[in-house]
Amino acid sequence: MEYLEVNTGELPMALLLEADPAKPRIDAYLASSWGFAAREGNEVVGACVAGLIGDRTAEIFNIAVAPSHQQRGIGSELLRFVLASLAEKGLRRVELGTGSFGHQLTYYQRHGFRVHAVVKDHFLIHYPEPLMEHGIQHKDMLRLYLELG
Repeated sequence: MEYLEVNTGELPMALLLEADPAKPRIDAYLASSWGFAAREGNEVVGACVAGLIGDRTAEIFNIAVAPSHQQRGIGSELLRFVLASLAEKGLRRVELGTGSFGHQLTYYQRHGFRVHAVVKDHFLIHYPEPLMEHGIQHKDMLRLYLELG
């Protein structure tokens, strides 16, 4: 498995839609962001998009691993690669938004992310279709952060 920074245009939209089902939202951040990939042979099996949101602060907008490649540690290695790459760019803080429950939240917490804020009704306002997990609808978004070094 190879982990590398790529042009965001090289990231498969189908893979990005695994993490964020709203294509207009992806299109809004894609062009002005950094792209990162986990590549097996010629196939991109993991993707991450991050962008600058403030002085020395980046946001991870999207991170996904192809369903056929999940549960193999690829996402964790990709996240570690992204965090190291962002630190090398001189960034000191990384933020992201995720649901207030579920496997994504615990995934980020295992990597040291902490809760910064709650954005009430985010998923109700910004997504036309309900986002469901384990039979529960996502409503509020948690803003998480991680200090880099």
